[in-house]
Amino acid sequence: MKDIEFSFEDAIVSQHVISETAERLRPEIKNMATAISEGYESDLASLFLPDDRLMLGKVRQVISENLQLKPAYLIVIGIGGSNLGTIAVQEAVQGKLYNQLTAAPKVLYADTVDSDSINNIIMLVKPVLEKGGNILLNVISKSGTTTETIANAEVLIDLLRRHKKDYKKCITVTSDKDSELWNIAVKEGINVLEIPKKVGGRYSVFSPVGLFPLGLLGIDIERLLDGARAMRDACFDVNVEENPAAICATLQYLHYKSGRNICDLFLFANDLESLGKWYRQLMAESIGKEFNKKGERVNVGMTPTVSIGSTDLHSMAQLYLGGPYDKFTTFVGIKNSRSRLKVPSVEGYSDLVPEIHGKSLMDIMDATLEGTKAAFRSGKRPFIEITLPDKSEYSVGQMLQLKMLETIYLGKLLDLNPFDQPNVESYKKETRKLLAEQN
Repeated sequence: MKDIEFSFEDAIVSQHVISETAERLRPEIKNMATAISEGYESDLASLFLPDDRLMLGKVRQVISENLQLKPAYLIVIGIGGSNLGTIAVQEAVQGKLYNQLTAAPKVLYADTVDSDSINNIIMLVKPVLEKGGNILLNVISKSGTTTETIANAEVLIDLLRRHKKDYKKCITVTSDKDSELWNIAVKEGINVLEIPKKVGGRYSVFSPVGLFPLGLLGIDIERLLDGARAMRDACFDVNVEENPAAICATLQYLHYKSGRNICDLFLFANDLESLGKWYRQLMAESIGKEFNKKGERVNVGMTPTVSIGSTDLHSMAQLYLGGPYDKFTTFVGIKNSRSRLKVPSVEGYSDLVPEIHGKSLMDIMDATLEGTKAAFRSGKRPFIEITLPDKSEYSVGQMLQLKMLETIYLGKLLDLNPFDQPNVESYKKETRKLLAEQN
């Protein structure tokens, strides 16, 4: 399998400064390699996921049981880290139009308590249930008490219960072992899959959180983990100049210190948009912190944004090329697309843009990316480039693991804990307080 390629030559930082700063990560790199032997006992527990064959075996067993039901739909009920990674992989590998192009199982994501959105899901799956067909519910909550997830789960479980006597076999719960949700599922005889306690939601895509729904949809989860493992091992290289995650983190850090507090992931592949949204949470929750590890108030963080090429060149390029120098961009390109459509010469249209005839759409996208890079280069707008060989499970697994390791290294450089999210809890407490007051 071919690996991801990197280009750092347009980062507008001297090699000496990059190397000197990246050297500060050497102890953390050694610490990461050691953490693998500790399994799930440290905050770096997510790094062990690609090696956990027992977990993979359990996930495959539950997938096999569920596929015997011949489901028409899988509904993933989760929010944030409980579904963003799944959507990222599923859309990258299978495309955004997967539901329109496949017979079954189709997939729906219940990740909001927007009443109209959930009602639309019900309208789609209810005819299946009325005809005696099956739908699957995967309820995902690490804590087991996520307000939005539990609300949607109760609505959809009630729908299932009203149409099927044996509805419990159509539900799988993914949660921390012994969470309240876990214990209810076990008591009810519902399938359960465990999220290791020290694997946080935004780092959990290679756990049952992602592997179960992805495997149900026909994605090769073994190859996904192979890609993650290959990138993980490459990013354990103590020779920091050969360590892609260390270099990416170092450049993010140096540009942040130079006043560029917006990091834009510019993806030149429409099906990777949700990968960008997954990374947006990863960066925002891991790096946006009020306090550092010493307990000092620092209020640090970069604002992660997502752009899609070439769509957002027609909405954002003016700002990117003419606006303030407060952004650091990562361009992501694809070497080989799944299709190779060519532009024909259509009578009456051939003189509009004569340069495109006989070219593939991929050729035009590649030229657009190169032209964008040239414009950034001319305007002294710093960027790096990551090129995926394709949108296969292996390549996507590499990309996700790269960004997780980059984020952990960036946390080290900023002296932050990249695994907690203490301020998120404040809105949750206030929400529950307001709901209780309505009774």
